[in-house]
Amino acid sequence: MDCPYCGFDDSRVIDSRDVDEGIRRRRQCLRCESRFTTYERIQPVNLFVIKKDNRRELFDRQKVLSGIRKACEKRPLSADTLDKLADDIEAELYHLGKAEVASRVVGDMVMKGLKEMDHIAYIRFASVYRDFTDITALKEEVDTLLDNKDREMLSTAQLPLLPDAEVALVSGKRRRNRK
Repeated sequence: MDCPYCGFDDSRVIDSRDVDEGIRRRRQCLRCESRFTTYERIQPVNLFVIKKDNRRELFDRQKVLSGIRKACEKRPLSADTLDKLADDIEAELYHLGKAEVASRVVGDMVMKGLKEMDHIAYIRFASVYRDFTDITALKEEVDTLLDNKDREMLSTAQLPLLPDAEVALVSGKRRRNRK
């Protein structure tokens, strides 16, 4: 590693730490004794995505993240949550160990992640990804969401104002006061 101050090509490692997806090393130049930090991360092999028209394109995490962000626009999801979903999808794709993956696989992973996070974002993404031709196809997708026991999640997304015990207590007092 060349020193950024004097250009000398040798340094010693003072400290190493694991960070996010790599290693942070604190180094000291053997000539000028200046200290600097380097970050090392594993460079994965190239991953290609095979598009519907059989074109091959280099996998681009930013493209996946952009699609996720568009689907989640104006939804109550943090940027960190969206970044984590993109990271998880990228890691899972590399974990498959294949040099090429169909774009359908990437899209299905995004849909699965969005379905677990936010149903509205899921429907938004699905409407573009599945290229619904009419309102009936879109309604069928919404119906499958409701049929898959997600109905409870949709109706209980908001926390109750009062715990159940307090609601029973308050409603019991009202009945006694009416008598």
